[in-house]
Amino acid sequence: MDQAAERLAEVRANIAAAAKRAGREADAVCLIAVSKTHDADAIRPLIAAGQRHFGENRVQEAAAKWPALRAEASGITLHLIGRLQSNKAEDAVTLFDAIHSVDRPSLVQALAKACDRLDKRPRLFVQVNVGDEAQKGGCAVADLPALLAEAAEAGLRIEGLMAIPPADREPAPYFALLDELAERHALPLRSMGMSGDYPTAVMLGATHVRVGTALFGARD
Repeated sequence: MDQAAERLAEVRANIAAAAKRAGREADAVCLIAVSKTHDADAIRPLIAAGQRHFGENRVQEAAAKWPALRAEASGITLHLIGRLQSNKAEDAVTLFDAIHSVDRPSLVQALAKACDRLDKRPRLFVQVNVGDEAQKGGCAVADLPALLAEAAEAGLRIEGLMAIPPADREPAPYFALLDELAERHALPLRSMGMSGDYPTAVMLGATHVRVGTALFGARD
């Protein structure tokens, strides 16, 4: 197998092992290959190896490379995992199949208008700032009920929650918190876990893991 296929097989095996330990099915976990900052030539080997879910941080970067890649391969699902400016909402709804970073009332309103205008409904996650970090996006835990209510009133269907735990702390308590919040609000999806901690996230209920380095290799 080539390097991309080997890395993909290893990550999938780790997901399956973690799911088995937690009494879950491996196919209950969606692996998102985080392709931000990687060009088309770096992405194509993963597509060739069978990967179909990809994550990008910026609308403009995704718009520059994914239309051509999607023309080459069928079945691609594109996830926006970075913070979204309200004035880019329509572009995001046009391009992405899922948006993981809904985090404030102004964005809810912008997305609602864009979804109605385009008659397109991407899968939506609310990003929660589980570590209460000022430098990170995401709504505060205390503000989550109000934001979910506002989304419902605007006609948006929120299906899950997303979180990025603090980088310098054990992630498990934050994954457990996100799982508890999703359960409390009857949301089926949990987007959590990255290259360094995705097996832990799977064991604690992740339905979507966002993996970059473990699939694309370390940056120079």
